[in-house]
Amino acid sequence: MEVNLRWLRNLLTKRTDEIEKSVAGTGYLAKTVIGVGTFLLDNEGNLDLLTAKQRATFEKFLKPLLEAPRR
Repeated sequence: MEVNLRWLRNLLTKRTDEIEKSVAGTGYLAKTVIGVGTFLLDNEGNLDLLTAKQRATFEKFLKPLLEAPRR
């Protein structure tokens, strides 16, 4: 999967409420998910640089939000 950096930036800056809703009740913190997204932005969306735990966080929370139909 290629990460759309523009959509990721938008998610991290203007749609953090969606991240907070997606992590509610899971034991994950929104700031952890945002941190993984920020790391991806800083590294031009290179998923290969993520650790296994970061990749799992991306797959579980960020990827579904990025693939969701745009409003």
